[in-house]
Amino acid sequence: MSVDFQDERYSPTDFEKTDIKAQVVLETIADFDDPNIDRDGAIVGVLEDDSPYPEVRSAVANTDDPSIPCNSFRAWVMGIAWAILIAGLNQFFFFRYPSVSISGIAAQLLSFPVGRAWAKVVPNVRIFGVRMNPGPFSIKEHVLVTIMASVGGYCACFNHTDIIAVQRVYYGQTYSFIYQWMVVMSTQLIGFSIGGILRRFLVQPPSMIWPSNLVTCALFNTLHSQTYAGIGTRGGISRERFFLYAWIGGVLWYFVPGYLFQALSYFSWVCWIAPDNIVVNQMFGYVSGLGMSMVTFDWAQITYIGWAEANIAAGFVFFFWLVVPTLYYTNTWDSKYMPISSRTSSYNISRIINSDASLNLTAYQEYSPLFLSTTFAMSYALSFASITATLMHAFLFFRKQIWVQSRRSMHEQPDIHARMMSKYKQVPEWWYMIVFLAMFVIGVIAIELWHTEFPVWAFVLSLTIAFFYVVPIGMIQAITNQQVGLNVITELVVGYALPGKPIAMMMFKTWGYITMYQALTFASDFKLGHYMKIPPRTMFWGQVVATAIAGTVQLAVQAWMFSNIPDICNPKQKNGFICPNTEVFGTASFIWGVIGPQRQFSSGQVYHALVYFFLIGALCPVVAWLISLKWPNSFIRYVNFPVILSGMGAIPPASALNYVPWAIVGFIFQYVIRRKHFLDVLSAAMDAGVAVSIILIFFCLQYPQNGTIGLNTVQSWWGNNVFLNTADGKAMPLLTVPEGSTFGPTKW
Repeated sequence: MSVDFQDERYSPTDFEKTDIKAQVVLETIADFDDPNIDRDGAIVGVLEDDSPYPEVRSAVANTDDPSIPCNSFRAWVMGIAWAILIAGLNQFFFFRYPSVSISGIAAQLLSFPVGRAWAKVVPNVRIFGVRMNPGPFSIKEHVLVTIMASVGGYCACFNHTDIIAVQRVYYGQTYSFIYQWMVVMSTQLIGFSIGGILRRFLVQPPSMIWPSNLVTCALFNTLHSQTYAGIGTRGGISRERFFLYAWIGGVLWYFVPGYLFQALSYFSWVCWIAPDNIVVNQMFGYVSGLGMSMVTFDWAQITYIGWAEANIAAGFVFFFWLVVPTLYYTNTWDSKYMPISSRTSSYNISRIINSDASLNLTAYQEYSPLFLSTTFAMSYALSFASITATLMHAFLFFRKQIWVQSRRSMHEQPDIHARMMSKYKQVPEWWYMIVFLAMFVIGVIAIELWHTEFPVWAFVLSLTIAFFYVVPIGMIQAITNQQVGLNVITELVVGYALPGKPIAMMMFKTWGYITMYQALTFASDFKLGHYMKIPPRTMFWGQVVATAIAGTVQLAVQAWMFSNIPDICNPKQKNGFICPNTEVFGTASFIWGVIGPQRQFSSGQVYHALVYFFLIGALCPVVAWLISLKWPNSFIRYVNFPVILSGMGAIPPASALNYVPWAIVGFIFQYVIRRKHFLDVLSAAMDAGVAVSIILIFFCLQYPQNGTIGLNTVQSWWGNNVFLNTADGKAMPLLTVPEGSTFGPTKW
């Protein structure tokens, strides 16, 4: 079919150039070797001078104005204020169950009206040459404030302070604030420097999408834009107003499952019908069961996990709804004598340790091996498999991309966002190297001047592991929003290298795993700044300053809590400050530090079979890769084994409650109605609404008057207790040990 163009603006040469450009795009895409890219959409995006990824094009503007204020006094004051507030609140909530976290989105939302009010109220004067009011609150100032606030906004990163809590609670070691500050700063800023050094792999390539940032970008554009959804005479509703309505709804609704009717959060309705039937409660329960009730009305529970629902949901169903019950009801590992799901063990660790926290081998042999719940054991098995699966998957599917990116500078990237960012002064590599070396020295001082039993060679080894894994794990996270943790591999290595030394084990894990986590957190923030065109040097200083402030605040809040909250980290603490994450971290120090992997997983030990999951993890991507070679367009291109195997990494302390409803809602929103308008805005609004509602509930209704508000009314009514008065809520095992009897092997 031929088409005649009469418009003089077009000529045959124009279409020849278009064909040539399209061919170049195809060659570029081939270089990236991304099996999930939409090639037709990529061509459209690049020809329009935009991202080749449609999800990026829908959320990120392909324009930039370098004159927009960013590095302003206003932005720094607000950013530091939010870094202090959010870090302090999250450290406070971290020790509470259920644990809540205030993400950077709260600062993103609340700083918007504050910034606008500043622009209207503060006089436009200079003090010491610094403008107090540079004009309207700009989107770049807003982004910088949010990035600084987000340093304290990720609850999971508080494992770097959790080591201080474990030393205090389980080993009676309360060292000075200087020691604590050195450990925390070294962990965080070494991670920051590694993320900066490796940004050419994880930030600059357009295929490194970092999906969680797209919601954030959509919210920024919503707040700073008056664009309407309607077309022509159909006015529609603006994204800003839609966000406001959804946010108000999120704030108001969370009062119901979060305070007034908490059974709607733990909606294990089947267990309410048969509260004493242990098997029913194990299958359908949410507290200590496998979550087959499938429903919750709590948005905070639904959004706990992340993206890539199809892979994780399939993995959860297979491993936790099929494999776990099979193991449990066949009494594998004597599992019937324990709850089917728990976040710790009832093992009395005090019976097998000396006064210096080292293992008393004689006492251990006289007491018992350590037993785990079936879901806890399965979590370790999947962690083993995810380690080898990640490396194998990165090699088979992304080896060309890694090689290509190692030879490319930012100026050679075809992506429009990278070309715009190249106009700004870049951060020299030696800036990051100076930070790395300074924090390395601080780390050495901390482990040498205080009694940690952590040698310098082990410190170097832990950082080597973190550095080695950042790129492959970061690529998985940048594409799927899922992160494979190094916690198990660091525990395994140090358990054999430094047996019987739990403090050294926690140190190794902190610098080996938490450092990698921090590197990827900062890389995600780098990508947000990349999308929103924040000058790199401003980003550098904003993150460094906010990190130092947030870490110091976290330690100060922790010290205050241990000095002022009675019975903190006690399972029966009346206000819920039972320290669930500290309990998990402490239990890990028992398993890997005190007892050690040799006595837990070696041949002849109870959980030796779990070691074979290392091999299973390595083989799974090979199978997927071979199938993709034979049938490249089959469903296997959407199967991501590192995500499947690592997606359950939040168990424990997470449970089926955080996975099953999340997968259902994710399917509805991302598959059934993914083409509807404003889904990203809706997600951001609901997240923000829940965050604000949690703050209001806790500080207005739960914290005042020593938690006695509504003690005999709201707190005691059926809807807030029914889910606890069941076999699931009481975490009852299927079998009980008769008095005077034991279970398990006779020798270990």
